[in-house]
Amino acid sequence: MRDRVKETLINAARAAGATIVETVFHKFSPWGISGVVVIAESHLAIHIWPENRYAAIDVFTCGQNVRMDVASAFLKREFRAGRAVQRRFARGDRASARKAPAVTNLQHDCKEGRVECR
Repeated sequence: MRDRVKETLINAARAAGATIVETVFHKFSPWGISGVVVIAESHLAIHIWPENRYAAIDVFTCGQNVRMDVASAFLKREFRAGRAVQRRFARGDRASARKAPAVTNLQHDCKEGRVECR
């Protein structure tokens, strides 16, 4: 399962046009997986709770070359999400930052997206 999740995130990054730098994935006992694909443009991260049939995936990108929409669509399809919620906001947008207080990096060219799959 860990290898499939890793391969899926790597392929999503490639499909989106990202430059992969490094990957780190960990399988928890008895279940659960967390991982990150570090890309030159930022990262894709996943946290899976299989006991709840839930995955949270963050796609952070900087610059104009990475297609977040392509990565999100790829992930929804590959994980066969029955329901997926996607949120998008630009870092540095103060209104968005108020809605998502965890965003503290105020770089002007960066975007963040989250895909939650059930």
